[in-house]
Amino acid sequence: MPGQEITAVVFDLGGVLLDWDPRHLYRRLFADPAEMEDFLARICTPDWHRAHDLGENVTRSCRRLARQHPRYRDMIMAWADPADEMAAGQIDEAVGVLAELKERGVRCLVLSNMEPATFAARQGRFAFMNWFDGYVISGLEGVAKPDPRIFQLLLSRYQLAPAATVFIDDSPVNIRAARAQGMIAVQYPPAGGLRNQLRSLGVTALSPALP
Repeated sequence: MPGQEITAVVFDLGGVLLDWDPRHLYRRLFADPAEMEDFLARICTPDWHRAHDLGENVTRSCRRLARQHPRYRDMIMAWADPADEMAAGQIDEAVGVLAELKERGVRCLVLSNMEPATFAARQGRFAFMNWFDGYVISGLEGVAKPDPRIFQLLLSRYQLAPAATVFIDDSPVNIRAARAQGMIAVQYPPAGGLRNQLRSLGVTALSPALP
């Protein structure tokens, strides 16, 4: 509701603050875009990757899958590449909003599905990853969005009032899960820009967007 006091903003990482997409890596490895899309839909699928978000060792997982699909062994093993080409860079709009929120003293936290080793590596790679007041990372907790337990863990661990907490995520399923816990949820990227959306929800610490 416009005008209510917002005391915390919770960010997802991939798709909100980080430009994460397996295609950033696999466009380099596949000459045929159609074959790449088939590979991601049929072999390295979101359901397969979900186990990584729950803490499964990525290299061992890739080796098992490669034994099932030997033709694509090199492509599958590339998923575990420590170079982390799937994260092309930061999303400047959202990082700029995060920076201003922190400067103005607003509590900022992370709720993200991510492997423990990947999370640690990205903390070293991206400066903004160290700006937060707290983190809930699925691979460290053994539970992942949209499971309601991970939202409840976030709220209890950091003593957040759901109705005074904004959650930003790129997944409609996760947005619905957050709202079911009483949180205010914004799907990224929102129409009109993140800054304007947050101000309309009562995050008055942000200055208006430039025309």
